[in-house]
Amino acid sequence: MSLRLAPLALAAALLAGCAGQTFRPGQLPDGARADVAILETTDVHANVLSYDYFKQKADASLGYERTATLIRRARAEFPNTVLLDSGDTIQGTVLADWQARVKPVGCGEELAIYKAMDALGYDGGTAGNHEFNYGLPFLSQVTGTPMNVDGGVAQRCAGPHFPLVLANVYSARDGQPIFPPWTVITKTVAAYTPDGSKLEVPLKIGLIGFTPPPILQWDRQNLAGKVTVSGVVEAAKRYLPPLQAQHPDLIVAVLHGGLDTHPYDGGMENGGWYLAGLPGIDALLLGHAHTEFPGPHYAGLKDVDATRGFVRGTPAVMGGFFGKDLGVIKLALERHGGRWTVDKADTHSEVRPICPKKNDCVPADPAIAPLVAPAHRAAMAYVDTPIGESALRLSSYFADEGDSSALAAVNAAQADYVRRELPKFHPELAGMPVLSAAAAFRTGFGGPEDYTDVPPGPLTLRNAADLYFYPNTLSAVKVDGAGLRAWLEKAAERFNRLDPAQAGEQPLIGKDLPGYNFDQLQGAGLAYVIDPSRPAGARITALTWQGRPVPAAQTFVVATNNYRASGGGNFPGLDGRNVVLAAPDGAREILAAWLKRQGRLDAAALPPRAWRFAPLKTRGPVVFTSASGKQAIARAAGLEGIRQLRDHGDGTATYAIDLSR
Repeated sequence: MSLRLAPLALAAALLAGCAGQTFRPGQLPDGARADVAILETTDVHANVLSYDYFKQKADASLGYERTATLIRRARAEFPNTVLLDSGDTIQGTVLADWQARVKPVGCGEELAIYKAMDALGYDGGTAGNHEFNYGLPFLSQVTGTPMNVDGGVAQRCAGPHFPLVLANVYSARDGQPIFPPWTVITKTVAAYTPDGSKLEVPLKIGLIGFTPPPILQWDRQNLAGKVTVSGVVEAAKRYLPPLQAQHPDLIVAVLHGGLDTHPYDGGMENGGWYLAGLPGIDALLLGHAHTEFPGPHYAGLKDVDATRGFVRGTPAVMGGFFGKDLGVIKLALERHGGRWTVDKADTHSEVRPICPKKNDCVPADPAIAPLVAPAHRAAMAYVDTPIGESALRLSSYFADEGDSSALAAVNAAQADYVRRELPKFHPELAGMPVLSAAAAFRTGFGGPEDYTDVPPGPLTLRNAADLYFYPNTLSAVKVDGAGLRAWLEKAAERFNRLDPAQAGEQPLIGKDLPGYNFDQLQGAGLAYVIDPSRPAGARITALTWQGRPVPAAQTFVVATNNYRASGGGNFPGLDGRNVVLAAPDGAREILAAWLKRQGRLDAAALPPRAWRFAPLKTRGPVVFTSASGKQAIARAAGLEGIRQLRDHGDGTATYAIDLSR
């Protein structure tokens, strides 16, 4: 359904011959109407430009500069608009890392992404979980928000020219929110009386913001002892009353979170379904899940209209990620009993893509690139810094099927760091076996270009950033054999359960566990077997170390990242309590330094592949999707049982894997 501006009817205090009379909202009669389009960006992740820093080329399929074009078009279409952002804004690209870690912006300098957003004139936003990745001092500075927390910036620095609200993160010093929990903005909107007369009227809109409560685990090294966090429902119940006391005409909840209908608890990552059920919230903005709402991903969810965009009767939208989409809620407002109400029959949401079809993308807004040109040039030069060379191809096209080349470099660097640094803090653990866990962050979720691919030849910092996509820090945890097996079982949920007797095609990869949670563990002497024909939780059919079965009580130190070690992904036994090393260094920087020390990377420097599939003969083909035309890469990686079945014509292809080999 396309968005259409319904005839607006709003009570008028200004009639013919009454020019200059003061208009008071209380004079509006029943039957007055107004339409307001709420425009949402979310999970932009500092993709200001349509540019892939890893591949060093333009990429028209993403980028805020194209979302900006959709915003301007929406404003031309709808006289009344409100522009809001749902978080995960300042982190996610080499440009972001450059401005945060390599050459941090000063107090008087605004971040590139905020410069771009200010060019469009936002009305408000909230903070996502990745806003906390660079620490509270940086967040306090670049958002222009003095914070009474350890390391917080006391003075007001350059930040976005719009308010950020966040109701569920509090200073450990005084218990007060680190951002204002809510605000009220006033927009002048075009409106119509019941007789069709038009005039401009004020509309007061309350904004209240929320971030995922698990940030306290995911960014423990940045947040522990400095802030506390509450559930989104608890925070809403605390701060909705004072917001409602300001008598706003509408209240919009801006949540960096998705929809989850499991029983509610205060640590729920995606609490949007429960937030939508609270009285007083007129519209809900969603994010974090890197998908679209309305859309098929949420079809069939209880009390959710995934076609028109309602959650428990509340209009809602989630506008994609990486600047690929613009979310729009068309709110039809009608005056009843002296207040505005939402006419749900004439209200709906939609997600507008920057590329409605392949190779058919809206043009970039020409005003954006000049605003960030100096920072963009600096980031491009930075990623070209040489750090060595490789004799190997390191790719993630077939990481799910057993090509561990890209992960092996990460695991080797992490394990080396832990072996060198751990004895300084825990000499009693110096002789304990060290393993390492890594996941392929880029496995095609964002399209056919969303894979790691480092060819043989010179290595630069760009390649290190490609191999390690997120700005995590390194952690090490102590686990026993039972915990190690549980870890591997959780990772093996990446696969569907296969039926050997099924004659038709069976997809290998399931939908419940994303690629960044498919940890692959490596280490000298570690080997394990995954049998996808068995039920989840019973797929690790062999687990050995140095040729012997791993006893339940045997202990290991496993190098991983802070996200996983602190509970990210809900892996059993990983909740931050068994961390034995929390490194101050970023995992990406550790990898780059290791590659530089290697000089020339070859197979001898990498740990061997630790896992394989159990032999499984199926009647029909077992299939998966990857970038098209990559069969030779699979063969070079030793995966002889993979063949391309059909090219989809969009850069992707369906492959079959013979698990009987």
